[in-house]
Amino acid sequence: MAQQETIKATEAELEILNILWARGPATVREVHEKLSLTKDTGYTTTLKVMQNMLEKKLVSRNANSKIHVYTAIVDKEQAQGQMVQKMIDSMFNGSAMQLVMQALGNHKTTKKELDQIKEYLEQKKSKK
Repeated sequence: MAQQETIKATEAELEILNILWARGPATVREVHEKLSLTKDTGYTTTLKVMQNMLEKKLVSRNANSKIHVYTAIVDKEQAQGQMVQKMIDSMFNGSAMQLVMQALGNHKTTKKELDQIKEYLEQKKSKK
């Protein structure tokens, strides 16, 4: 089995990846419009970040038409897993439990969320 390539994305790149994962292929203009709903950034900044992402092989670009369409080529679950593992290793001394306790302590968790967490833990427990 081939070793997974480490995904090295900046915070700005992760924001763009989240947009592409949610909506699918998009132009720079479409990504910029979505980004501008939550942050003050210029179009040329968005363009430059997406060009950097292309060089880093985080996205692909279809340049067959006048308008370039970008698509995320990194897997969302793989990226999330790597980012969480990096956070566990660097901020929580390798303890996933400390991360979970911090997350639950700083977030108002609904009964539905707690039930889903319990169900997930039961599934993990039964697999061991």
